[in-house]
Amino acid sequence: MFSFPLRLSAANENLTISAPSAILIEKTTGSILYEKEADTRRAPASVTKVMTMLLIMEGIAEGKIHKDDQVTVSEYAASMGGSQVFLEPGETQTVDTMLKCIAVASANDACVAMAEHLCGSEEVFVEKMNEKAKELGMTNTHFVNCNGLDAEGHETTARDISLMSKELITKYPDIQDYSMIWMENITHHTRKGDSEFGLTNTNKLVRQYEYATGLKTGSTGNAKFCVSATAKKDDVELIAVIMGAENSKDRFKDAVTLLGYGFGICRLYRDDKMPELKPIEVKNGTEETAEIQYAYPFTWLDTTGAKFGEIEKKLNLPQKIQAPGKKGETIGTLDYYLGKEKIGSVEICLKETIEKASLKDWIHKMLSRYCHGVIEISGYIV
Repeated sequence: MFSFPLRLSAANENLTISAPSAILIEKTTGSILYEKEADTRRAPASVTKVMTMLLIMEGIAEGKIHKDDQVTVSEYAASMGGSQVFLEPGETQTVDTMLKCIAVASANDACVAMAEHLCGSEEVFVEKMNEKAKELGMTNTHFVNCNGLDAEGHETTARDISLMSKELITKYPDIQDYSMIWMENITHHTRKGDSEFGLTNTNKLVRQYEYATGLKTGSTGNAKFCVSATAKKDDVELIAVIMGAENSKDRFKDAVTLLGYGFGICRLYRDDKMPELKPIEVKNGTEETAEIQYAYPFTWLDTTGAKFGEIEKKLNLPQKIQAPGKKGETIGTLDYYLGKEKIGSVEICLKETIEKASLKDWIHKMLSRYCHGVIEISGYIV
């Protein structure tokens, strides 16, 4: 944990959110600033595509696919209804263009084409979506398709949407290069020839809200109007999720209300001067000392107007450690306090694996020390 996450769902009863389900979280700490029926299962519509984009970006990062790969559109992918860019069977587009179609125009046909490109079929891709949801702790989510078209059993919650949105923008911040495009043209390359097609972002906050960074809208008959809205002001990044709004205007109004509330109360403390860590003594190891490091930077979200200058740090480390030890193993913490209250901590871990000394190692050490002593004595005599 960077810091102990806040939960302020009852902090401001004056907020008026018309949608039946909503949540507001801070990205870095995961602190919950507001929630309303955040665990009620609902149809998510095209906000589903947050998970689709997450798996695509993951595939790119792992080298399974590349942005300049050519993706061939199948008959099935081209048959998708709802929001689409009218891809034709046999048409090819790059992964980069497909991502634009998904992020900007919410293209159902592009989603299925990418699912097939990554996993061979939409069915296998959806299995991966559900596996990822489980991995992220999205306990009230079940995906049936990759694009969010209404389907029995295809449902999630505002809280779960915030979790996958957080994962996407944290691990792959360059998704903003796609989600913030307002308008752009793509070119269809088909047997009939080339033709231009205009993409216009379904997320109106991209133009209407100065702190917007993305992320995804959605609307169907069952889901009504939904949005996962991400925004950044100074060092604070927020995610506002709205589900089930009656119309598009209301979902954006609710999102802006939550984001404005969050930016009004949040300040982020980052420790840029963490104490220097010296090598720690090792008992019964092949080496006398071991290098150690912080597992991550410390970040703490304040909503009370606290004085950051009063934050104190306490190093919690043993004088020596016992071999063996694995790289990344936690051996201590740097704890942070504001007054008497502990506000968080950072784990301190081994930089490298340390091995336990064998009998051969001990003999080698003794001989080395003996030889070193003889050399010192000889030097003194000379």
